[in-house]
Order: sequence, then C-alpha cells, then structure tokens
Amino acid sequence: MCSQSLYSKPFNNRLTDYFGTFNWHDQSNLFYSFFLSRSWQHNNSKMASPTQTLQAESHELRSIPAAYSSGITSTKSLQPSMQEEAFQLQTDSDDPTSTEALFSTSAIPDGGYGWTIVLCASIVTFWNNGLLNCWGILQAGLLKSTLSHVPTSTVSFVGSVNLALSAAFGLPSNQFARRFGSRTAAMLGVTLMGIGLIGAGWCTDEVAPLFVTVGVLGGVGMSSAYATTNNLPVQYFSGKLGLANGLVKLGGGVGATVMAIALEALVQRVGISWTFRIQGMMTIGFGLAATWFMRDRVPLRKTKVPFVDFSMFRSVPFTAVFLAGATGTFALFVPPYYLPLFAESIGLSSSTGAALVAAFNACNALGRFAGGPFCDKIGPINTLVITMVLNAVSMLAIWPVSRTLVPLIIFAVINGIANGAFFTVFPTVVASIFGPGRAAVAMSMSITGWTFGYLLGTPIAGYLLQAATDGQKAAKELDVEDYRPAIFYAGGVALIASLFALLARAHLSKKIKQKV
Repeated sequence: MCSQSLYSKPFNNRLTDYFGTFNWHDQSNLFYSFFLSRSWQHNNSKMASPTQTLQAESHELRSIPAAYSSGITSTKSLQPSMQEEAFQLQTDSDDPTSTEALFSTSAIPDGGYGWTIVLCASIVTFWNNGLLNCWGILQAGLLKSTLSHVPTSTVSFVGSVNLALSAAFGLPSNQFARRFGSRTAAMLGVTLMGIGLIGAGWCTDEVAPLFVTVGVLGGVGMSSAYATTNNLPVQYFSGKLGLANGLVKLGGGVGATVMAIALEALVQRVGISWTFRIQGMMTIGFGLAATWFMRDRVPLRKTKVPFVDFSMFRSVPFTAVFLAGATGTFALFVPPYYLPLFAESIGLSSSTGAALVAAFNACNALGRFAGGPFCDKIGPINTLVITMVLNAVSMLAIWPVSRTLVPLIIFAVINGIANGAFFTVFPTVVASIFGPGRAAVAMSMSITGWTFGYLLGTPIAGYLLQAATDGQKAAKELDVEDYRPAIFYAGGVALIASLFALLARAHLSKKIKQKV
C-alpha cells in the first residue's frame, strides 16, 4: 500500500531505514555530515513554495535514493522486503499508469480546504440536478398547458438535448477549466444555466426556442459546472475521495428532491413560464455565491495534459467501465422523465406523480451519499457492479408490474438509490484506475461517451411509447401495457451496462471477496 511505503514514513524513520543499508564501520564522520545535509534540506523545504514542495516530493517519489555524490558508497542495496513494500500497488494490474497513480497521491491533503470545496460543489450540483432530474415535472407542466398539442417524444427531446450537450462538452469544459481555472469555469456554467432557464420562461409556447434555451444554453452550462464538481474533489482527497464525492453528489440529490416539490407547487400557482424564470434566477444567485469560493489546489494551467488520451483505452478495466457508462446512460433518465406520466396512466393524480419523482430523487440523494462510503469500504468497482445490477433488475422485474401505488413506490426507492449511486461511484472508479493525475481527462472522456445515451435514451423510450399506441392516445389515456416496450428497452440496456461493469471487475480480480 502506498500509505505504508518506505518513502511515506516520517523523515527520521526514513533516515533510519536508509542508513541502515550501509556499512557503518569507521564512517561516523560521514554519517554526521550527511545528517546535517539532509536536515538542512528538510528545514528549507518548509519555506519552499507549494509548487516547489510538490516538485520535490514528486522527484523523491519517482526515484529510489541512490548513494549521494558526496563520496558515500553503498555496500548493499535496499532490502528486498523494503523494495516490495515501497512499490506495492493496490491492484494486480500491470498497467503502467498504476505507478503514476500511486505517486501522484502523495501530496494530496485529504481534507483541509477540501471540505470547503465539497460544500461549494454540493451547492452547485444542487441547482444542476434541480434541472437535470426534474425535467419530467417541467415536461408534464408544458404538456398540460402551453404545449398540449406537441407529442411527448418531442418535448422529452428538449431534455435529452440538454443532457447530451452536458456530456458532449465534457472535454472542452475540462480544458477550459485547466486554462482559466475551475472557479471561472464553474461561474460560467452556473450563469449559462440560469440564463437558459430565464430565457425559457419567455418562450414556453413554442418548442424550437426551448431547444436553444434549455437545450443548448442549459446543457453547455451544466457541462462546465458538472466538470468542475467532478475534478476539484480529486485534487483535495485520496483516501477519503469516495466520501467527498458522495457528499458532493448528495447535494445534487437533495436539490432534485427539493426542486421536484417546489417546481410542482410553482407550476400550480404561477404557471409554467414563471416557474422557469424563478428557477433560473435562483440558480444564478445561489450558484455564483458558491462558485466564488472554489479554487484549484495547484495551478493546472502549468501542467501538460492532453486534450484526449486514447492510450487510456489500452487499459481493459477502463474500456469496460467506459462502455458501461456509455451504455447505461441510455436508461438512467427514463424513470424520472416518465414517472409522472406513468403515475397518471394508472389513475394517480399529477401531484402524486410529482411526489413519486420527489421520492425517487430523495432516494437518489441517499444513493449518491451512500455510494461514496461503499466505494471506500468494498471498492469502487464492486460498488459500480452492484448499483448497475440493481438498476437493471428494478426496471425489468418491478416497474412493468406496478399497477398500484405501493409497487411503484418500491420501484422508485430501489431505482432511485441505484441511479444516484452511479454518479458518485463512476468518478471514484475512474480515479482508482488512473489516479488524480489523469482522472480529469479520463472522466471528461467518459462523460463525452455519455453523449449518445443522454441524447437518444429518453427519446427512444418516447418513440416506443408512441409506437405502442400508433400515436392515437393522449398522454392521459395511456395504460401500463403501453409503457412496457419502453420499460423493457430501458431495463435491457441497463442489463448490458451491468455486464460491462462485471467485465471490468473480472479483469481486475477474479476473487469475489476482494476489495476492488
């Protein structure tokens, strides 16, 4: 383990381990002079700048200390047990990037100002998910009022464009954050999200402007904000990264839960137009206040990181995880987008449908938080497999037979937990494969891979729903049988995604009880 390696011990212990490898017969003077030299270096390192300190630590970790140029000649090498301890990796993978991942975690504080970053990032994800997970509420409000003449699949496609662009701009958003800083990227993202929502409030009578406001502006803004909330915790946490990511994503789950109830109430009281405007103004106000306190731990613009690193696909676990995410996103947003309409199809009121979405989002928040500690406890890959299997089973075994409120609540609880955990576990999995040094690029590539799932996932479900009725039924006239083709499509895709996650797990270790 890296935390127990020879070079992560306190300074005085390192001296003892190092000098214990020399023949000290008649070399007491050399010991004294060398001790003074190393003590001087150690004291001066305290006065060095953070960048110099990081460079020094990085240099020390990258090479085994050889005999110093002052004339000391080693009479025997480091003991084999110490060599094995110093370079023991946490996985059995022979991927060369594993060594880089081990070294790059040495200077991470695992706390400190990182907890402020976690708080600010959780506030940003609160408003991010207030739109992301609540489009079903806004969609139902549009279909019942100003866009009642528009097919459901067309309106749902607005939300899909928003999701797709939030994924497609993952790589550009990451590079923008590296060039101008995470604070600037987060502020830009929050501002674009708010402007998109406010603009949507003035064009609820037509679908085309909604594609521009909610779809394009909101999607690009969400991408910039989401990339920042994913990348910053990796800079401040290593051993507690799962917990940090869980707390950040918990903010999104809480936001989705609160906003589901708030948006339904606003639609009933002030109408769909002012609902968009109020949500946009609150997003800008609270979001900008939180982003002001965000900052990078080190100046990322000085580090050379490629825009895209295709060499990462040489890692079988990463490729399998990448495909699991790219496939699984086709199904992730089908439940929250269609739960309100499905509830009405079995005779429940619109307020009950909104309450179901709120329950789904509450469990989503629980899953986002619980996913982090589970990653630290049983391993991120193991947690990913469990969440994706639960997601598939709930859609294939529970949702299709939910004709009353009770089974629908059970489905919302299980699927909500699994759905939420995915967004916490996935960044932790990527960081565990490549380490924080390459995690930002790897995560941005992964999010970009979600583009087609975000863009086409829910519209495909909408088209299947429309095809099942030949377009002859209104949304309120649909029944459970009409929804089953769309449900089985989502469940089948989720099952394929879970198989990719199992492939990554099997490649890393075939031992069932091993923490991976």
